Amino acid sequence: MKKTILTLIVCIITLTAFSQNKGKRERFKALKIAYITERLELNETEAQKFWPIYNAYEKEKDMLRHTEKEKRRNIKLESLTETEAKTALKDFIAFEKEQHNLKADLFESLLTAIPAKKIILLKIAEEQFKRQMLEEFQKRKEKHKKNTP
Repeated sequence: MKKTILTLIVCIITLTAFSQNKGKRERFKALKIAYITERLELNETEAQKFWPIYNAYEKEKDMLRHTEKEKRRNIKLESLTETEAKTALKDFIAFEKEQHNLKADLFESLLTAIPAKKIILLKIAEEQFKRQMLEEFQKRKEKHKKNTP
């Protein structure tokens, strides 16, 4: 029952959050924090250790993703030489490795803050949250299509 109510609250907040233009990213982060806190059942001590580590990881992940996005944006496929394509491919592989290493470092750091079982729950909660947000986005997109002539 508690999970059902929480899911309904998350959906309602999500609808409200995505319907407004200002601060979407902040509201999304707040939803994610609430979702993860609930799923992991973090006590106060765990939360005080967990969130600084997780927030630092998220910040580094965002910076890495932004850098990669800029690199991809600068690729002009029409005029790309084979040598440039190979360089870009090596950059893509390096990016994937960096993402993997970043996640591995997160898990190692989190072992000092929370039990291993909760780290596994974190991975599951992140995937579930992402899935819920995508489903909500698709529902809103479909609803918008129906309401647009």
